[in-house]
This record gives sequence, structure tokens and C-alpha cells, in this order.
Amino acid sequence: MKKKILMIATGGTIASKETEEGLAPAISSAELLACVPEVAQVCDVTAVQPFRLDSTNIHAPHWLQIARIVEENYAAFDGFVVTHGTDTMAYTAAALSYLIQGSAKPVVLTGSQKSVYSRDTDARRNLADAFLFCADGAACGVRIVFDGSVILGTRAKKTRTRSFNAFSSIDFPAVATMRDGKPYYFLEWPKPQGAPRFFHAMNEKVFVLKMIPGFSADIFDYFDSHCDGLVIESFGSGGLPDYGEPAARLARFLAAGKTAVLTTQAEHEGSALDKYAVGRRLRACGSVLEARCMTLEATVTKLMWILAFARGARAEELFYTPVERDIY
Repeated sequence: MKKKILMIATGGTIASKETEEGLAPAISSAELLACVPEVAQVCDVTAVQPFRLDSTNIHAPHWLQIARIVEENYAAFDGFVVTHGTDTMAYTAAALSYLIQGSAKPVVLTGSQKSVYSRDTDARRNLADAFLFCADGAACGVRIVFDGSVILGTRAKKTRTRSFNAFSSIDFPAVATMRDGKPYYFLEWPKPQGAPRFFHAMNEKVFVLKMIPGFSADIFDYFDSHCDGLVIESFGSGGLPDYGEPAARLARFLAAGKTAVLTTQAEHEGSALDKYAVGRRLRACGSVLEARCMTLEATVTKLMWILAFARGARAEELFYTPVERDIY
């Protein structure tokens, strides 16, 4: 029996055409599907187009809209394919991992580095692979399917701007690889049981501070009045410099009931605050959370999800509770 798949088309390079101002989304969901007629052999596809955007313009309201479409159609379909631009796809995949938890049905994101109408495009393969993976009986949860790799939504990062292998799975193995239209699994685990949990809010008052040598702690004037959460991308294993009193400003931020997470600018192996004195000093600032091995995309979207309904000790508990292998 063919699987019933709902395609949620959102724009991106895969659906772009050349204009006088450069590439812009202009291709309909029906046109995309016409480029991969082979998927009709394994699934029946229904398409919706909630918006058509360059993914640079996609943020929390759009994540919530996609999650709502999945929730409203969950009983009627066996899986969901989201076509999306590559630039913020990892953020959307991470956000959907928190907004749609415990799904036995797959929610698969894909896109391309070149338009589906380009002669040497990667779009047709990625789109076909996304549907074929989505129709597989073992598929579940939020995944990115791109260049033959199947990556957890909480572990994906765009690491190349032009190459077809644009996405990497950071500090965690890829789930599977697609070969000849079939997934070959590297990791298998039981499907979630019972109904999935859907969430309906994100707090966008989260800012990422990427530290540079000599940065001024005066930037905290802005954070104090505009942010509920702060992600600090520090150097190496993590820490704050002694100059400029950033630790005192961070302590004031936390004392106001806000949440801060310390992560690292290094792409692999994560933070380790207890390794150096500059990291251990953070313990005196208050309850500073540590991202450890989490991607920046997962750290930011998890904090947005948590701060929509929790603060203080409860927020800390939720942050350290693994969701889709996002932290260990």
C-alpha cells in the first residue's frame, strides 16, 4: 500500500528562478513534484504551500506554522516532507524537533544548492530521496535528507555554501544513507509510542553573542532590556575574559531572572567550562547553562522553546533533558 505524504513547500533555492534581482523563490509545489515523477510509485503526495520565501526570511512564526500544519494533518498522513531553503534549514529542523516531539511519523526537510530547473542541479535527487525516506517503514522524527545523508534535526549544520554535500551531522553519526532510493541505516532505535506532543509557542527574545578578543561588556545594556535568553559563543572550551567585567554584567543579567547558555565557537567536541579558570569563574555568576556538544542551531531553538513556558530551575532541567540526541 502506498504511503500518504503531505508536502509542505516553503520556497528556497530548490524552488527559485533567476530574476533581475537574483535567485528568488517562484516555483510552485506542483512544478516541484513534476520533476520527480518516480515518487508516485511509492507514495501518494498532497501538497500545500503556506509561504514561498528565501529561508533567510524564515524564523519562529514560520516554524510554528509548519508545526501547526503537521499537527492538523497528522492523522491523515503517514509522513511529511518540507521543502526549504538551505541557509536556515538547520534552525528549522532543530525548532521542529522541539515543537514536534515523539513523532512515530517522519517529518523530513530537504532542499538544494541549485534550482530544480538548473541543468546540473542536486534538487531532483534530494527531493526524491526525501520522499523515498519518508515512505520507509522505519523512518520517524524530524530529519534532514540531503546529498544522500539522513541527519537528525538536532544535529544538522550547514557547513558548505556551494557544494552539494552542504550539511554535516555534528558530533553524532548520520542516521542513514540513501542508496538507489533506499535508506541504509547506521543507527536504529524503536519508534516512539503513543501520540506525539506538539508545542505552540517560541520566545524569540533570545540573542547570540559571538565573542571576539577585546569585546565590550557594555553590550549587556541591550541584553538587559531586550532579551530573556542569551547564548554566549565563547572561545575554545568556554569562559569569559577578565577585562571589562563581563562576569559582573552576566551575573546581573541572571539575577534579573533571565537565562544564559555558554557554548563554544568551535564546531566540534563542545564546551568544557570546568577545564580552565576562565570557565570556572562563570560558576560564581549564577546558574549559567552549558551547551556542551549541542549545535548552535539546537541551542538557540531549544532555548526559544523552553523560555516560552519555563524559567529558573525548570528551564535548566528542560535544557539538560535530551531531545532527539541533542545533548549528552
